[in-house]
Amino acid sequence: MNTNTKSGQGGSRARGTVLAAGRGLALAVGSLPLSILGFCLSLVSMALIPIGVGALTTPYVVKGVRAYAGWRRALVERWGGVRVPSAYRPVPETANPWKLTYALLRDPATWRDLRWLQVDMTAGFVTALLPAVLVVYPVEGLALPAGLWRVYVETPGVAYWYGFVPVTGQASAFGAAALGAVLLVVAHRYAVSVLQVHFRLTQAMLTPSQAELAERVRVLTETRQDAVDTSAAELRRIERDLHDGAQARLVAMGMDLGTVEMLVDKDPEKAKALLAQARQSSAEALSELRDLVRGIHPPVLAERGLGDAVRALALRLPVATEVSVELEGGRVEAPVESAAYFAVSELLTNAVKHSGAGRVWVDLHHGSGRLRISVTDDGAGGAAIGAGSGLAGVERRLGTFDGVLAVSSPAGGPTMVTMEIPCVLS
Repeated sequence: MNTNTKSGQGGSRARGTVLAAGRGLALAVGSLPLSILGFCLSLVSMALIPIGVGALTTPYVVKGVRAYAGWRRALVERWGGVRVPSAYRPVPETANPWKLTYALLRDPATWRDLRWLQVDMTAGFVTALLPAVLVVYPVEGLALPAGLWRVYVETPGVAYWYGFVPVTGQASAFGAAALGAVLLVVAHRYAVSVLQVHFRLTQAMLTPSQAELAERVRVLTETRQDAVDTSAAELRRIERDLHDGAQARLVAMGMDLGTVEMLVDKDPEKAKALLAQARQSSAEALSELRDLVRGIHPPVLAERGLGDAVRALALRLPVATEVSVELEGGRVEAPVESAAYFAVSELLTNAVKHSGAGRVWVDLHHGSGRLRISVTDDGAGGAAIGAGSGLAGVERRLGTFDGVLAVSSPAGGPTMVTMEIPCVLS
């Protein structure tokens, strides 16, 4: 029983050694050119910023580096069981190129990625390749006594060095094989650990600093507080609307029905009039309740999803509105869906009430793990995010979900408001 157990453990460790060698070789061969390319393109693109070209290329290069770093994070977690968090600041992709470049360069994560690229193409390359060397090199030593030494030793008296063993003939080839056997034992014992060093090195270089994590916690705390405040205000609005609207009408209807009960025999005509009034009150109360429910969570949003809900919003507007939806693959998560719906509703209301727009365009699409929504109008422009403005409220609503808001609204128009929310389709 013990023998079988030890044999199983040995076989498992041997498979792990070979797997570590293969993965390390794949990482070394694949990562070196990509890391060099990413680092060089980043330096060249940033150097060209002063003449304007870099402002156009840097966002694409930085996003490419981030995608590569994200892939490596996923690979490290899948192959090494090491989780590497990210803390990139949210940046809207549709912002002005100069603003976008400035925002990306202000993000500490951008510079952390560049430092990681330098380490990955040097120490990272060595620690990835070493497990493969530890496994393959001993195989060469073991093959030398089988005749491989004759291929290397073509001139008599000229030695082929295998490690520190000079191979000149069959006898010395057996000495090289002995060294190869020792190296194979070392590989069997340490190949997996060496590859783990590579994963830990990647983790050390890509993990955000404590200051960044503290800033992230601060932002999340603020957005959570905003969400709590918004929910409390929404509850107070619902209570007020119920008290002043539907509840008052239902009370009045109850009083009318009580009067009808007393007058039904004495004054049938008066009772009929009160019944008609009660019927009208019930219809108005039902309409107010429907409006209230629509304000909490529109039925069309729950039943048909975000795209159809926004189309329904557009149909109720007094201006011509075009809606384009590309949400193939499923629906947005319910909380994000609700936040996006009410954000679009607020933006459409602003466009109708304040901009004097004659036409509005709404575009919704999902890609690269983000929901992107743009609302454009041909109004007077001049919209800005400020304290007390509707746009500030939209920004707070999106911040709860790590979303961002960008506004382009020059005087004279047009106005384009872009929202991005990280999410997946289900």
